[in-house]
Amino acid sequence: MIKKTLSVLFLCIVVFIGYLLFNTFQLKSKQIHVAAVAKIQIGDSAVHHLSQAIAIKTISTENPEEMDTVLFSHFMDFIGNSYPLVDSILEKKIINRYSLLYKWQGKNEGLKPVVLAAHLDVVPVPNEDLAEWNYPPFSGKIADGAIWGRGAMDDKVGIIGILEAVEHLMSEGFVPDRTIYLAFGHDEEVGGKNGAKSIADHLKQSGVQPEFVLDEGFAITRGLVPNVLTDVALIGISEKGFATIKLSAEIEGGHSSMPNEETAIEVIARAINSLEDNPFPPKITNPVQKFLEYVGPEMRFQDQLVFANNHLFRSAIISAYQKSGSGRAVVQTTMAPTLFNAGIKENIIPSKASATLNFRILPGTSIQDVVQKVKSTIKDDRIQITLSDFRSEPSKISDTNSPGYHKITQSILEIFPDVITVPNLTIAATDGRYYGEICDDIYRFLPIRLHPDNIHAMHGINEHLPINEFHDAIRFYIQLLKNCN
Repeated sequence: MIKKTLSVLFLCIVVFIGYLLFNTFQLKSKQIHVAAVAKIQIGDSAVHHLSQAIAIKTISTENPEEMDTVLFSHFMDFIGNSYPLVDSILEKKIINRYSLLYKWQGKNEGLKPVVLAAHLDVVPVPNEDLAEWNYPPFSGKIADGAIWGRGAMDDKVGIIGILEAVEHLMSEGFVPDRTIYLAFGHDEEVGGKNGAKSIADHLKQSGVQPEFVLDEGFAITRGLVPNVLTDVALIGISEKGFATIKLSAEIEGGHSSMPNEETAIEVIARAINSLEDNPFPPKITNPVQKFLEYVGPEMRFQDQLVFANNHLFRSAIISAYQKSGSGRAVVQTTMAPTLFNAGIKENIIPSKASATLNFRILPGTSIQDVVQKVKSTIKDDRIQITLSDFRSEPSKISDTNSPGYHKITQSILEIFPDVITVPNLTIAATDGRYYGEICDDIYRFLPIRLHPDNIHAMHGINEHLPINEFHDAIRFYIQLLKNCN
């Protein structure tokens, strides 16, 4: 009897291993094979244009009244002076005073247009960080083989890269088959409502339905995708939503020598702890599933086995992702307390306390789901829950089999032949989400390289872009525009 049981058990193990191996061998690469194109010579003026663009402090502010409008107007003049063909031949529309929409009319009106998006504004540099910069953050210094300053990576490389590409093609007499729109918002860093949203609204009112939209997003990564030795070009096919919730409590305060059983601070702190102890359950959404399908075949055999059978090893995959903040963000709706306000003096118990929580929301989860989760977890009628007006639902998911995705992938590989291309979920917010009402396929990719040594420079200290990478970014946009024909 024991022998028979062991035989059955052995047979089950063999069948299970066979099943795993069968799925693994069925895991075929989804990479397309295209030949690299000859490198186009990029003139010295391009680097100087990016340098000049960085030197114009187009800093966006939460309060529109604090915005230095003169500098945004100066940036528009800079574009007109630096790109005379773009500014004089293309149809230009200024939206909400500081955002730009250029229309490059195509030869074939039967083809859907393409929108290339980027943003003019940058985040500020805290005064306490200035001493740590190698070069002043708004100098646009050209040194050490790179262009230095705020916006070099986010996102003046996009603005200038696109403009350089279009000016280059126009100077050669190139006319696109399909109409191309260049959409440059001025307030992406503070939500994009006056910039990209207004541009998208204008295009909607004009009846424009693009073939695809390409905005910033992720990039070509090195050493950021675990267990993949090749550089990985991540193309965002969706982005997380976001919502900010404020928790407020008002409880009688008084002198710190006679504290009540509970204080407003304690009530809010306990609520935050409760939310942190009861997070949203992790899950693999459609964009992450696509990521696994594309990256799996490019990994070592043991990793391929796991990814090919991810329906069996889902918990292990999720567990691996949850070991890092960036990984957790891909598989979970996250919460981060960002502000806490209470008290005016060390010996006075405040009667009011509040905390601000920022949620980043996975596709398939709604803002209402988040609000309901907060209410059901806290279960405290003394706490007022206020949802901020500045919020956005997760974006819809773009197709990886569309002509747009193929053209972007082809263009990447023609300029960066050493990479693989993989769809992914963009965890940060972009202007791209505003185009969802006029276009099904919105992609998020910036043709620069990110690695552990420079990823924190974006919005951080010593933001800079190697000159050779900037040249390749221009080449990518040139190739993409050619491939759209």
